[in-house]
Amino acid sequence: MSGPGTAPTRLGPQAAHRGLRRFRAPTPPAPERCELCGVVLAEHNHRHLVDTKRRALACACTPCALLFDRPGSGGGQFRTVPARYLVDPGHTLDDAAWDLLQIPVGVAFFLHNADLDRLVALYPSPAGATESELDPSTWQTVLGASRLSALLEPDVEALLLRRFEGRIDCYLVPVDVCYELVGRMRLLWQGFDGGAEARAALADFFAKVARRAREPKEDDRP
Repeated sequence: MSGPGTAPTRLGPQAAHRGLRRFRAPTPPAPERCELCGVVLAEHNHRHLVDTKRRALACACTPCALLFDRPGSGGGQFRTVPARYLVDPGHTLDDAAWDLLQIPVGVAFFLHNADLDRLVALYPSPAGATESELDPSTWQTVLGASRLSALLEPDVEALLLRRFEGRIDCYLVPVDVCYELVGRMRLLWQGFDGGAEARAALADFFAKVARRAREPKEDDRP
């Protein structure tokens, strides 16, 4: 320690090296925790809840997620995001139907917000999830062309559409993967059309969705 009239303290080589290393070493990220009970989350027990009041996702462990698996559990504020992926290869959506949606990009997802009691349509953009409100008649005319629309669970599932190379793919997916896609596109987006890296990530995302998706069965509840 130094002060008026005293010589400044000189650090030895090893002490100086340790001091500099504190500035160079990256701080390890804090582990993700369940936002309900605080337990550290791992990949095998990391689930998501939809906070219907805040319109936000919350991380949860598997036991906490099971508490909100049924609609109305815990007062209805939280809903567990399910894990099912469905595909409708027999839908009748075409380019004319897509034009009615007035979505400026080739990907969009649609969910029913129970609290607002209306459809919410969103699509990825450089700014994140961009919302485009649709009137009920458009919902019935366009998205009613897929049987998946009748199976959609409010708040926690989304109808995911992609127009690509002359066709339209139609999936029912957990809503959290849609927001994951939005975040990925926001991170990678370059230029007017997103750029090569964003397009590659988009192709990889839909390849994974296609591998997980199955056609609806009789026991898929509406």
